[in-house]
Amino acid sequence: MIFNSIPFVIFFVVFFSLYWYIFNKNIKLQNLLLLAGSYFFYAWWDWRLLFLLIGSSLMCFVLGLYMAKTDDLKIKNRLMYTGVWISVALLVYFKYTNFFIVSFSQAFARLHINLNLQTLHIILPLGISFYTFRNLNYLFDVNKGKVKATTDWVIYLSYAAFFPSLISGPIDRAKTLIPQLEKKRQFDYQLATDGLRQIVWGLFKKIVVADNIAPVTNNIFDHYQSYHGSTLFIGAFYFTIQLYTDFSGYSDMAIGFSKLLGFPGTKNFDYPFFSQNIEEYWRKWHISLTSWLSEYIFTPASIKFRDYDNWGLIISIIITFLVSGFWHGANWTFVVWGLLNGLYYIPLILQGKMSKKKKKGQGIKLLPSFKEFSNIIATFALIVLTNIFFRSVNIAHAFGYYTHLFSRSLLSYPANSKPFLITFILIFLVFEWIQRDKEHPFKIETIRYPALRWSLYVIVVYAIFFNISYENVQFIYAQF
Repeated sequence: MIFNSIPFVIFFVVFFSLYWYIFNKNIKLQNLLLLAGSYFFYAWWDWRLLFLLIGSSLMCFVLGLYMAKTDDLKIKNRLMYTGVWISVALLVYFKYTNFFIVSFSQAFARLHINLNLQTLHIILPLGISFYTFRNLNYLFDVNKGKVKATTDWVIYLSYAAFFPSLISGPIDRAKTLIPQLEKKRQFDYQLATDGLRQIVWGLFKKIVVADNIAPVTNNIFDHYQSYHGSTLFIGAFYFTIQLYTDFSGYSDMAIGFSKLLGFPGTKNFDYPFFSQNIEEYWRKWHISLTSWLSEYIFTPASIKFRDYDNWGLIISIIITFLVSGFWHGANWTFVVWGLLNGLYYIPLILQGKMSKKKKKGQGIKLLPSFKEFSNIIATFALIVLTNIFFRSVNIAHAFGYYTHLFSRSLLSYPANSKPFLITFILIFLVFEWIQRDKEHPFKIETIRYPALRWSLYVIVVYAIFFNISYENVQFIYAQF
């Protein structure tokens, strides 16, 4: 059951009606409905895997209770590490077991030793990376005293299985979502209407942009040997746009549905394609994951390696991005993708250009300067080329793609470029550029001319319905 499907529309309409008109007077019943709805939503995919979600969440809830009851730091740490190791072990088993088996076998095969190892028939639970990180965040924060352990099992299980962001994020923080679950919620008309706008924009990005690009991208990557280098660059460009509109489209919908239920939601993207360097890009891309890795991987690593000055910082960043790459999938392509993104930080660190953030509200102008535009294009081109690893089936596929890309044919006229599609993408990017100071691009309620505002509503909604496919295309990040 994905957001742009008829079953979800029916589910959410029924759930929304019960949530606000039947159970709204009792917060405990409302949270119980939220939990039941979240479990129903997840069970729709595969009811057998629901027990893994329930079991891992209950374990972390119980460990949190015991951690709150003791003042002994050693006991508290043991309880936390117990939950961490079990959660990580489950994630590794379901997501990486076959990867390790295949990699181990291939390593010995290079030595002409055949181990005859067979992969296991393991079903990858949807969203396991997301809800595992959510559970780990709770254990870490309870241990450090950043969050008070909740004694209400319904609230904790609702936090762990919160259905708008269960399958593909954002990764909600315990210190943000649990307090919201503990308070009585009133229907907020302004928040709800803004949520609807964000849902519409998310559907537009997913259905109109990402799903139209996907067939072209798949064709180019699957048959890259048959195309000129110029076409392969267009394919990499298309995939980067597809990845962004698919993933950020889901995030917009997830946040929008959260707003309809009275939760502001966790911001996950902040117009990353307009970043002027790689650090700024990663501060604006998949923000919930980046901030999670920064707090629980990068910060401890940078403290450990602080005596090595810049090189300690470089090591910490590379470790963080290797974890990020491995988190994304059981494939060496993701590891290389993560490593490359980490290496891109080295010039910034050596030049002392790290963490130079602009104050909010600064730099919002219609046109960028030549230097800003050059930096944006250079950063975007770097991301486009690096994402070839993200999209490739394996390392050999990636290197084959690069080999054909960087050839004499790179300067030839691209085939299958779809000029109309490129024009449409550019219009989409221009709209995002104009709206980049807003929480989301479709936050257009402040437009002073109602006729213009409603014209935009009609155009976007019409485009969505015109491009709806009866074959539901899965969200890319659901596999992670």
